[in-house]
Amino acid sequence: MNGSAEKANKYKEFKLSIAPMMDWTDRHCRFFHRQMTRRALLYTEMVVADAAIQGNRERLLGFNAVEHPVALQLGGSDPAKLAEAARIGADFGYREINLNVGCPSDRVQSGTFGACLMKTPDLVAASVAAMKRAVDIPVTVKCRIGVDEQDPEVALDALARGVIDAGADALWVHARKAWLQGLSPKENRDIPPLDYNRVYRLKAELRSHFIGINGGIQTLDEALNHLNHVDGVMMGRAAYHNPGLLIDADRLLFGDEREAIDMPTLIDTMCDYADRHIAEGGRLSHVTRHMIGLFPGMPGARRWRQVLSTEASHADADSRVIRKAFAEVGADVTEAA
Repeated sequence: MNGSAEKANKYKEFKLSIAPMMDWTDRHCRFFHRQMTRRALLYTEMVVADAAIQGNRERLLGFNAVEHPVALQLGGSDPAKLAEAARIGADFGYREINLNVGCPSDRVQSGTFGACLMKTPDLVAASVAAMKRAVDIPVTVKCRIGVDEQDPEVALDALARGVIDAGADALWVHARKAWLQGLSPKENRDIPPLDYNRVYRLKAELRSHFIGINGGIQTLDEALNHLNHVDGVMMGRAAYHNPGLLIDADRLLFGDEREAIDMPTLIDTMCDYADRHIAEGGRLSHVTRHMIGLFPGMPGARRWRQVLSTEASHADADSRVIRKAFAEVGADVTEAA
């Protein structure tokens, strides 16, 4: 077996990951998601390389060991700075360093990174090579199938082959174009059509390399179908807005038959976590804002959302607010289980 195949097989443990999402996948979100899945790879929000180097590292990069396996996503376009930021991330204990080549926000466009880098595959390859020289942990890339008027057949191949030749351990592909002119970041998550088959074709061409797919995946059944064609599935907004689906992920996607967490235990765990965070100077809402979507369609879910949304922001709010909200749905959850 060649080195590339060995790396691909080593990385195959990550059949499921939760996408890096700005303003969402902070340390509190990741702790919450980890209670429901032991196996999924969790990602940080994107951290700009300059911030990782010059900013408050504990605030930007700190995480709870319970979150493992957890990966750091970096943004930037300077290979030397990305290498230094990757080294810092590795020293913090991250499992992987991921380079963002897919975000279309105004912020990344002004800095000429994120999805803009689809236009400069040689620079992306140089960045990956520099990061690989700097760290011993996996270095991966998350990209789009193309931007603006690019032909995805050409653009994705150029990007993929460049980063793989540079040593990338995995490529996660958001199966849409990004339109840097004319669409907002929000519209770029919905309007450009999904082209899953383009990612499938890439995997068929690069059989010995890990190729993961992202974009519009709503259910675990959909994830299972994608795994017939690619190595991994990255879920984003669906997992955030309906986090309870993660409770079945280890069993369905990984064949892990260990008993999944039940809702009363999850609530107890999150209450304890929230009170520790408050004791350290935090606010309850920092934690509960990620829990709003936990009970979709359940009787009492509306009251759960109302209680958390209104009362968790009070200055003196603590875990009693979570327990009050759970009382609105708790009996129904127990009966459903």
